Amino acid sequence: MSQSHYIEDGELNERAVSAGETIVLAVLAAKYVHASLAPWCLAAGIKKYTPELYDYVRIIECTINQPPAEVLKKIVKNSPRVVGFSCYIWNINETLALCAELKQANPELIIILGGPEVGCRAEQVLLENEQVDYVLAGEGEKSLPAFLNYIFEKKENNEHGFNQVPSWIFGLCGRRSDKSIYQNPTDTSGGELISPLSAGYAEEVGGRIAYFETSRGCPYSCAFCLSGGGKPRFFDLDVLLPDLLKLSQSGTRTIKFVDRTFNANAAHANKILKFILENYGNEIPCGVCFHFEIAGDILREETFSLLKQMPKGAVQLEIGIQSFNEKTLQAVNRKVDSTLLHSNIQRLIAMGNMHIHIDLIAGLPYENIDTFAQSFNKAYNLGAQMLQLGFLKLLYGSAMRENSHIYLCEYDKNAPYEVSETPWLSKLDFDLLHLIEDALSRAYNSGRFNLTLNYVLNSSGMTPFEFYRGLGLAATGRGISLDDYTALFQEYCLSLENVNPDTLRDFLVRDRLETNSTGILPLFLRRHSEQLKRLAIRLAASPETAPKKGVRRSIAILNSSSTICFVDYTAENQNPVTGRFALKELPLE
Repeated sequence: MSQSHYIEDGELNERAVSAGETIVLAVLAAKYVHASLAPWCLAAGIKKYTPELYDYVRIIECTINQPPAEVLKKIVKNSPRVVGFSCYIWNINETLALCAELKQANPELIIILGGPEVGCRAEQVLLENEQVDYVLAGEGEKSLPAFLNYIFEKKENNEHGFNQVPSWIFGLCGRRSDKSIYQNPTDTSGGELISPLSAGYAEEVGGRIAYFETSRGCPYSCAFCLSGGGKPRFFDLDVLLPDLLKLSQSGTRTIKFVDRTFNANAAHANKILKFILENYGNEIPCGVCFHFEIAGDILREETFSLLKQMPKGAVQLEIGIQSFNEKTLQAVNRKVDSTLLHSNIQRLIAMGNMHIHIDLIAGLPYENIDTFAQSFNKAYNLGAQMLQLGFLKLLYGSAMRENSHIYLCEYDKNAPYEVSETPWLSKLDFDLLHLIEDALSRAYNSGRFNLTLNYVLNSSGMTPFEFYRGLGLAATGRGISLDDYTALFQEYCLSLENVNPDTLRDFLVRDRLETNSTGILPLFLRRHSEQLKRLAIRLAASPETAPKKGVRRSIAILNSSSTICFVDYTAENQNPVTGRFALKELPLE
């Protein structure tokens, strides 16, 4: 074999993959609903650079929640010669355990790992995990085919042990015959994107969440992240936009762009948004939602204009705030205009046609409980559909982990490496923040209590941080079903000042009816009466208020306002941004 960097015209003898031997590309997703992108990108690379091996590629997508024996069986029954795994913080422990089982089942099996969780610490992974034969750092669409060509050529020539160091394979890390570790440099030349759709990704997505990539890298260098530190590469949209169209027609309801900062190149981003806008409802089916992660403070007017024109529910935006504490942002090298970011998020939320998701990170430098509370209150009061309270994780390869003498903190040495104490936040502070995160997730991010939350916060005069701290503490060790949590939520709110029991009950009724398509209220919110039955008959008899045939309807009397409310559970009556059903109120007569 010619020792060129990449294999364009392979000369592999087909006998090397005879007897049912295959190349398995596997990944353990966090949930089944996620249609993993990585193995399909790798398969597309094999198809392009070693097409003679492509017919022997098998892609296996499982989840970390599946029984290991079940995953093992799926892989082994394909009689693999090589198994490659894509590794991330959410699956590394399960993946390494599975590799040990695979090696025990077949000691001749060649196991190679790749992905962000292993690429930046390849030598360590090999030293600590004898079941792993190779680690491939960096992009794999070209280097994996080169590796496979090497493996099968060696097998064909009956060379066992692979004593020769294949120095021409970018990013490869392996063992020499004396057990010492070698590591080849990664490819920094970049290049074109090889479409995963060429390997059949769109056909396999079905109704799951699909992923799409139009750029790699990030212009920022945040100390807690792995994506930045270099000039991003933006791929040819004339090639990618037809792929986006095909993926939107695959049956998926959500397409998540994995571009780390989607709007880093405004012209690139606007071309995509314009394409979606022009095709939505025609070649792009109605109901498909496109998710973008953006930098909120660099939005251009043309981008605002395009986003404002989007159909309701067609776009989700995820915007990382992380903190409003300027000293914290400077310490982690996060360059952002916080004032402009705040006003731009307000502007996006006011459009009302998009789901807006914003993030805070607990555990960053110089962030104590008081400054975090300030960031929390400021972010919460923006009114986004989701406020994610995340916890800092010291990722391998990140500046915060590499410079731990500067960024002092305690963290779990096992994935996902979550921080548990800093010079500014104690372990008890972190325990409290976890309770607040749970309360925020259940009460606010679920969207189930929005009306009640607005009423209670306004009436009690509490800050959001104070409210969720109390709710989190009240929920400790309590029931987790929706009805149980609703009862707990009501009990907690009644303990606050200036909260009227009847008004609180009525807001809870509105929230439950608008967010639960069963239309069934928990017993403690129901008011049974002959009057309710008469009102239901009256509504059904009137042409203006009669429900359509076969439509489920729920009705309740609101005591504090002397009105009757009802909800019809139809797709037309559901807000595509919030998911809530429209509730109508009429005065009692």
